[in-house]
Amino acid sequence: MSVNFKDSLRYWIRLGFTNFGGPAGQIAMMHKDLVERKQWISEENFLRALNFCMILPGPEAQQLATYIGWRMHGIWGGLVAGVWFILPSIFVLLALSWLAAAYRDVSFVFGIFYGLQAVVIAIVAEAVQRIGKRTLHHWVLFLFAVGAFVAIYFLRVPFPAIVFAAATLGIILSLRWPQVFRPRGHGPSGEKGQGNETPTTMASYPPITRTVKVISIFVVLWILPVGAIVAWLGFSNIFIQEAVFFTGAAFVTFGGAYSVLSYIADVAVNVYGWLEPGQMVQGLALAESTPGPLIMVTQFVGFLGAWKLHGELSPVLSGTLGALIVTYVTFLPCFMFIFAGAPYVEALAGNHRLQAGLVGVTSAVVGVILNLAVFFATHALFPKGGQIDLFVLVLSVIAFWVLWRLRWQIHTVVGWGAAIGVAWVLGRNALSL
Repeated sequence: MSVNFKDSLRYWIRLGFTNFGGPAGQIAMMHKDLVERKQWISEENFLRALNFCMILPGPEAQQLATYIGWRMHGIWGGLVAGVWFILPSIFVLLALSWLAAAYRDVSFVFGIFYGLQAVVIAIVAEAVQRIGKRTLHHWVLFLFAVGAFVAIYFLRVPFPAIVFAAATLGIILSLRWPQVFRPRGHGPSGEKGQGNETPTTMASYPPITRTVKVISIFVVLWILPVGAIVAWLGFSNIFIQEAVFFTGAAFVTFGGAYSVLSYIADVAVNVYGWLEPGQMVQGLALAESTPGPLIMVTQFVGFLGAWKLHGELSPVLSGTLGALIVTYVTFLPCFMFIFAGAPYVEALAGNHRLQAGLVGVTSAVVGVILNLAVFFATHALFPKGGQIDLFVLVLSVIAFWVLWRLRWQIHTVVGWGAAIGVAWVLGRNALSL
């Protein structure tokens, strides 16, 4: 069916302000709105697009919105959908990042983040349980998760190497266990919508020159701002460091944001020293409690890193520039993947070898997320490497329980965690007077 551009624009703007709940909630929201209610896209094409986005690196919900926008209104439709999916969260996280950097020692602000770090332990632990239950349905896949955890935690194998190894093993082992390495259904279920799109046929695929042209345009779009920074400040500055690192991270973000966060935390904290372990926990909590993709935590990292290493610039200006350049290079590849690959969606989404590789990566990701949980728990429960913080322990156990058993929404748990943290810190300070 033909969809008015203004109607779709209004929808994408509204979605940008309300897309809480992580990728599962965001995808379910779009399915209910676009397939069931508005019937702008059929069930078949929605699921085909979702399968395509699942095999791409990057946030699948944002890429799904970009693809649907592209399908309805071409390049401009995709840009509007993809940009508005993240635009509100950019400004919200900028404000929260400034608060975390400028007022971290104020009791009220300290209390907020003190409570949030306990909640983050629970969020990541629940993600391990939930994703593992859905993904590790065979002992071979369980070994993928165990191997990934051992590799990243004990052997310090880089995350990109784990992704490559898991994908390769998934493709190879699918020859022996084809049923095991076939993706299970992950899309919404329901009756087919009434959209009248027709699947792209091989005959209608554009020439390869079109794909090369699209990729070339995005390469130029990356070079322009990065080149401007080099011309302004030279090569040795925090902005170039962040641009190069997060561009690389964007190409290995398979299996959801949790998987690559372990890699980002290790490099940002231990290699570059952009922020402290506790601040990485805070960033994840903020990304969980605001609209937009979870990978927006990279903006928080970019802000704090540039705030800390601001050089001759003011901390606020440096932090803002760092946040914006990180967000830009994180999401630029997402648009490139959609605009370059969308015409081939049927072939790519139906490629069994690619799907087998994705199953291998997704299984390994469970072990990587477990490593992230251990990283966060170690630094939050033992902040000074010695005595355990009983407040964080008790609150994290309670938060895990309400997430796992009572099925509370993450942003609700985050809100309560922040409030309890403030009450605890202010009460403790009052008693110590």
